[in-house]
Amino acid sequence: MVKVTREMVEKSGINVDELVELLVKNAAAELTTFYYYTILRANLIGLEGEGIKEIAEAARIEDRNHFEALVPRIYELGGELPQNMKDFHDISGCPPAYLPKKTNDAMEILKVLVEAERCAVRQYTHICNITAGKDHRTYDLSLSILHEEIQHEAWFSEFLGEGPSGHFMRKGETSPFVRKFLE
Repeated sequence: MVKVTREMVEKSGINVDELVELLVKNAAAELTTFYYYTILRANLIGLEGEGIKEIAEAARIEDRNHFEALVPRIYELGGELPQNMKDFHDISGCPPAYLPKKTNDAMEILKVLVEAERCAVRQYTHICNITAGKDHRTYDLSLSILHEEIQHEAWFSEFLGEGPSGHFMRKGETSPFVRKFLE
């Protein structure tokens, strides 16, 4: 724990224990989403699935990056991750992105992907609302993750035919917003 860091966040009026709990739940959501996206991506097969696989992979890697970026902040604020992976999975801030019953139906997989991203958008918007103008580091981190989660939602919703996203597939490195927290 970084004493002055926690003290400054507390003095700003934020309940640090509640904030840490939110961050841990979101770290759990990111890691479990990385895991479930691995399974979903593997089941994106055939002509329809192959067109989505690359974007699903970008979102999968970026969710792992989100987890990696959240962990230091959790510990800086005096928190910690659960010692048991099952417990960690079960406190996730978003429901598991399970493979649908029709395991090779790309549209059903897309629905799972977009709902996972929508949950993440809600979670990080909430953290941004709590920390704006009060906890600059957590706000910056959460806003950076939020930017990427919004893009993920846009990618998948466009494939579902919900309208154009205005976003393009990333070329080159992943996590353009979160990368600064990984260095």
